[in-house]
Amino acid sequence: MTVNIRFLQLSALVFFGAALAAGSAVAGTHPGFAEVLAASKPSDWRPLAPDNTLYVDLPTGRVVIELAPAFAPLHVRNIKMLARARYFDDLSVLRVQDNYVAQWGDPDNRHPIPGGVGKLAPEFDSPPPADMAFTRLPDGDVYAPEVGFSGGFPVARSRKLGLAWLAHCYGMVGVGRDIDVQSGSGAEMYVVIGHAPRHLDRNVALVGRVVKGVELLSSLTRGSLDMGFYAKNEVPLRIKSIRLAADVPAAERTNLEVIRTDTPTFAALVESRRNRPEDFFKVPAGRIELCNVPIAVRAARDKPDGERPGR
Repeated sequence: MTVNIRFLQLSALVFFGAALAAGSAVAGTHPGFAEVLAASKPSDWRPLAPDNTLYVDLPTGRVVIELAPAFAPLHVRNIKMLARARYFDDLSVLRVQDNYVAQWGDPDNRHPIPGGVGKLAPEFDSPPPADMAFTRLPDGDVYAPEVGFSGGFPVARSRKLGLAWLAHCYGMVGVGRDIDVQSGSGAEMYVVIGHAPRHLDRNVALVGRVVKGVELLSSLTRGSLDMGFYAKNEVPLRIKSIRLAADVPAAERTNLEVIRTDTPTFAALVESRRNRPEDFFKVPAGRIELCNVPIAVRAARDKPDGERPGR
């Protein structure tokens, strides 16, 4: 049996190697991204949990963030407390650095920090639970031994170290800190709006991911000072409010569903991007980076009677 498996693996490598050498695409051998999504089942999707969904309401629209308490429970707890205390209301996006981050906070200490919110230990990485779902990408990574997806988030892990951590992909949300690793509380947050700054992995606590509205931040005018901070004569974008979806009336919520990353459908989506079947692509890449895998989001749909959303 071992010999047969090795023979099949070798045959597959020879076949795909010949295809790459000939410059031929794999078009038609598997469906594209849109086709996979069109064929998905209701159970391939999961609704955002209102208690772990953050609404950043700007004058230009709403940014929807899914929080990741499984990876940064202390920081997420602080952020929820800050949101419920309306700490962020009327603060501003104070820094927009090109190809890097958009950041908000209260550098002038205009808003008092609510009781119970303090500086935290650095939740840069943690031992993953034994039952943590993990869909591993097959193509390796520069920054970690293994990368993949867990619960809809890009995750890196090291079995040798016994640790897992969120990765700094586009749209990921982190907590600002100073040199002291215990100087972050959640009162200052940023969103990645450029090429994935993976060198920040395991150096900053990541707390979630923008699932809708990231363009409202990535399209902002860049700050003219060092690191993209705004000068005094520049007008930063005001934050109207930041709320947990659970605290917003049902009629005012943005109800979304996210593709589950622990299903065969998601595996097919990954393959549709590893080897693009569209006619435009003449040479298949045959590989994909962690931050190039899109996580599909759509407006929530009514479930048929008896249908239960997947976890």
